Amino acid sequence: MSGERADEAPVKPVGELSYAEASGELDRIVAFFEGAEVDVDQLVAKLERATALVEELERRVRAAGAQVEELVPRLLAHASPPADEPPTAAGAGRV
Repeated sequence: MSGERADEAPVKPVGELSYAEASGELDRIVAFFEGAEVDVDQLVAKLERATALVEELERRVRAAGAQVEELVPRLLAHASPPADEPPTAAGAGRV
């Protein structure tokens, strides 16, 4: 083990992390588990943190998906006519 320990920094609550921070931390935990020498003393704590990160990331993806499903129809309602419909004479001069 090297003398450098990334887990000594104060740990933010999962809900306070940005998506990128949470994803990056999860990547580091996965790398820890993929390492040749897994520190058994850190195993359970890292597994618990990884579980919390995955749950939070999934929650955010679901929430973003719900927002997209709500916003796309609103956006399309204001969009120009579909490509298969020619513009009307009144709409031809629109910018």
